[in-house]
Order: sequence, then structure tokens, then C-alpha cells
Amino acid sequence: ALGALGVVYGDIGTSPLYALKECFAGTHSVPPEPQNVLGVLSLVFWAMTFVVTFKYVGVVMRADNRGEGGVLALVALVGRHETSRLGRRFLVLLGIFGAALLYGDGAITPAISVLGAVEGLSVAAPALHGAVVPLAVAILVALFAFQRRGTATVGAVFGPVMLVWFVAIAALGVRGVLLDPSVLLAFSPTYAAGFFARNGAQGFLVLGGVVLVITGGEALYADMGHFGKRPIRLAWFAVAMPALFLNYLGQGALLLHDPSAARNPFYLLAPEWALYPLIAIATVAAIVASQALISGAFSLTRQAIQLGYAPRVTIRHTSSHEIGQIYLPEVNAALAVATIALVLGFRSSSSLAAAYGIAVTGTMAITTLLFYRVARDLWRWPRRGAVPLTALFLAVDLAFLSANFVKIEEGGWFPLVAAAGIFALLATWKRGREELAGMMEGSGLPLDLFLKDVARRKPHRVPGTAVFLTGNTTTVSAVLLHHLKHLKVLHERVVLTSLRTEEVPSVSENERVVVRDLGCGFFQVVARYGFMETPDVPALFAALPALAGPGEPRLEIKPMETTFFLGRETLLTTGATKMARWRKRLFVFMARNAQPASAFFGLPPNRVVEIGAQIEL
Repeated sequence: ALGALGVVYGDIGTSPLYALKECFAGTHSVPPEPQNVLGVLSLVFWAMTFVVTFKYVGVVMRADNRGEGGVLALVALVGRHETSRLGRRFLVLLGIFGAALLYGDGAITPAISVLGAVEGLSVAAPALHGAVVPLAVAILVALFAFQRRGTATVGAVFGPVMLVWFVAIAALGVRGVLLDPSVLLAFSPTYAAGFFARNGAQGFLVLGGVVLVITGGEALYADMGHFGKRPIRLAWFAVAMPALFLNYLGQGALLLHDPSAARNPFYLLAPEWALYPLIAIATVAAIVASQALISGAFSLTRQAIQLGYAPRVTIRHTSSHEIGQIYLPEVNAALAVATIALVLGFRSSSSLAAAYGIAVTGTMAITTLLFYRVARDLWRWPRRGAVPLTALFLAVDLAFLSANFVKIEEGGWFPLVAAAGIFALLATWKRGREELAGMMEGSGLPLDLFLKDVARRKPHRVPGTAVFLTGNTTTVSAVLLHHLKHLKVLHERVVLTSLRTEEVPSVSENERVVVRDLGCGFFQVVARYGFMETPDVPALFAALPALAGPGEPRLEIKPMETTFFLGRETLLTTGATKMARWRKRLFVFMARNAQPASAFFGLPPNRVVEIGAQIEL
């Protein structure tokens, strides 16, 4: 639970830095009059209760894929169980767009959290206002530069740091409530209803600021597999939720007492002597929140690669104990550039709040739609139960999303443009791989016919083992056919290896591999991996004798005594496939810049032979 507090609740835990400020001093704010303050606080309380506590902690967390959560886990579940092919494709694409939105969230969260924390300097010493942006950029540069060292060491202190943070903001909240205990009236939903009645359309637009208090709901669901449901729920009910409620009440009480504090109610709630220590704690908490989203982007990318939506990139494991501790240099660099550009472009947490709301609410609405299909297809819920609950979730999601649409010009365009670009990359890669696989399968020779031909022709055999990586278990890879055609020889032992990604997070070791003796010195190895795992061919071969099932041959393959044959396709855009010309060019560009298969699968570089071929798409 302490670990969950550090990783899962870093995002939502830093929301008090900017959420109420946006409601009363932002672009679409309302005056901090007593009835408005109580109305907004009532909305904050009921938004957190309904969206985070009821929807995510209570209901959506039940929709797990072998313990893993998040939008791509839902995509995998829908992909397996949705009956209509058209409906399945639409929902999968919708889920991929939700994943693309999360990348925008991964860039915005570090920017807004660190800016919100450092802006306390403007309160403590107004003369330091000009140092806010440079200091935020310096912190972010250090944060992204540190990623290559891994988060195992820092991760150990995430929980205690966030515990200190939550205790601190709760204490500030209690201090504020003592200023004006009447703020406790905000628990009544009548104040929320009255707020809309008085403010009309302007009151509806304030939801664009209120949504900032629930920004961590999607992260909570996505990180479920790291800690489990019970610790996440315990951390929420015991620490995070009460501390957040207390702090928002404290900020509200301060506004009732002094409406001019709307410019930064979080820091003005603190006594003068505590400002600098609070800025330090807030900055560390913001770094923790940022780290969780950065690590989430790494994990999301690995899942996309394994599910066939992204090209191979460099994946470095930074911990020998935790499989989830990975570092992706290309993704880290892209996030660093985007985050620093956001800080330099928007220059304040209030300006960034507009961009933040669209990313969060869009992903929440997509999660709701995918959840409905899981409830109907996987859990077999009747329509009379699934439809009303989904409609209720969707009504709240769309209300928040609609309130943020007016902010598109002010910065809401960023997550939409970023998500559209990333979606185009992911969808193009998936489509291109499908077209390529179809072409390769159509031109392939059935494996049984090939083996009969080998037995009949008896080609010359040379000592050693040859491993051919192939995506299809029923046909012969073009690489093997080219090898035999041009060299006129085969190795004494030929191992056809297929690495399959299942739509589950991980595969148990006793279900990992199947080995078949095909005769004529040919063997087939089919290894299964989950979308949260990274294939490692040398490690697989080292474990083969132990993983062999009853009746299966016990292959002993030593990588340094084996030759690995891979294909290197040169893709041309002059073929007759139905892909648009721009998508062909994009796919070819991505393929050329993908990490080589030899490096991605961990093959010894001096044992790899690549055979080239030209393919027209």
C-alpha cells in the first residue's frame, strides 16, 4: 500500500497545487464568492467520490486482464471477446486512440506538476517570479537525464515521500478548516446543484477546472498490475482520499475568509515560515508524479510493440528483480523534448490546465466504452445492468469532456494533435505489418511440402545449428528458402523459431514453449509471451531443456555455437496494396528506423546472418 501511494497517487496527489486556482482564477473561472466556493467544493467532493472511488476503485478495477489494468489491457480483452468484427475493430481503434492520449498525458503531467510546485516561489518571494520557468526546465532536464539509471533506487522512497506529502497537505487543510468550519457544508450535493442553477453556462465551464482533481483515475487503473487491487484501495481510503478532501476544504475555507487568495490558494494556505519547506516537498512530490507517468509511457510502449502497434525500440532493463523496471531511450528523449517545450510554451500551470483536461477526460470516456463491452462479453452482464451503469459513467465523462472543449484554442489542441499523430503511427504500423504478413504468407511454401522435398532431395548438410526466426508456423520463411536456393546446403540441425505475443500480460513458464521434432533434422520451437514481457531468445534457448514438456525433445542450443538467420526486407512503395501512399511512406520510414531484430531479441551480433529481399507494398 505504501508503494502504491508513491506510484499510483502521485498524479492525483499533486492536483491541489493547481486545481482550485484554475476554478477561481483561471480563464473560465467564477468569482470566489461564498456560494461559489461551497458549490465548487461540493463538485470537487462528489467528482472524486463518483469518478475515482465509485467508478475506478469500485467498478472498473474489476476489469483486469490477468491482474493488469489500463486501456491497452482493455483493448486486449475486447479484441478477444467482441463478437462483431466491425465492432471489434472500431473499439480496438478507439482504445488505441485512448493509449495515444495517454502519451499526451505523459508529457503534460511532468510539466504542470513541476510548474505548479515551483510557482510557490512567486508567493514566497514575488521577485523570483522570473526564475520559475528556468528552474522548472532545469528540474525536468535532470529528471529525464536520470531515467537511464533506472528508478529502482528512487522508487524505494516514492512511498515515504508521498506519505509525507499527504500528511503535509492534510495538516494544511485542517489549518484552513479551523479558519472557517462552515466550509464543511460543501459535503451537501445541494450546493453543487445550486452552483449550476446560479452560474448557468459559466458554471458548466468550471467543470474544466474541477476535472483536474480526478486526473489520477486512469493512472490508478493502469498501475493496478504493479501492486494489486487491495493495496491500491487501502492507500486510497486510508491516506490519499481523506488528505485530498481535507486540503481542498482548507483551500475553500481560506477563500471564504479571504477571496483574494484565489491567485494561489494552495501556497497562501501555508504559514509564512512553512512556505520554502512546502515548496521543496511539493517539488519532490511533483517529481514522483512525473516519474510515474514517464515509467507508464515506457510500459505502454512495450505493450504496443508486443501487440504489434509500434516498431521495435531499444528496451533496457534497469533492475534484475523487477520486470517492469525498463528504460526506453527513444521514448524518453521524445517525452523530454515535448515536456520542456510545453513548459517554455505555456509558462504556467494555469495555461497548461487547458491541455490537461482534454487528455484526461478523453481517455476516461474511452475506458467507459471499452468497459461496457467487457461487462457484456466477458462477464455476461445483461443489458438492463450494463447499459444504465455505462450511461451514468458516460454522462459524467462527457460532461467533463464537453466543458474542456472550449479550451481547445487555449491549449487543449496539444493533446488532440499529439494523440492524432501517435494514433496515425500506431495504426499505420499495425496495418503495414498485417499487409506485409499477408504478402509473406501468400508467397510462402507449406512446411509439410518443404520437409517432404528436403527428404527427397537430401541437400548437403554442414555441421552446426541454424535458427530461423519466423512469424508463421505452417509455412517456410522466405529467409530459409533463399538460404537453401543460393547456398545449396542446410545445417545438420535447423530450428524454426516463432515468438508469439498473447493478449495476456504474462505467460507462465510451464506454458512458455512447445518443441516439436519435424524430422530430417528440423525442429520447431513456438514460444509464447505476454504483452508486458520482452522476448529474449538466448535466455529462451538456455531454458529449453528445463521447459520441455513430456514427450518433447530436449533441445540444447548454445547461442555461441549457433547461427541465427534473419531477413532484412527493403520495402518499396510501388506495390498494389490498398494502403494510401502517405501511409506506405510512413510505414517504410518507421521500418527503416526500427531497432534491428537481432538487438531487440538479444541475439549475439557475431552469430547473425541477414539475408536481404525487396518487397513492394
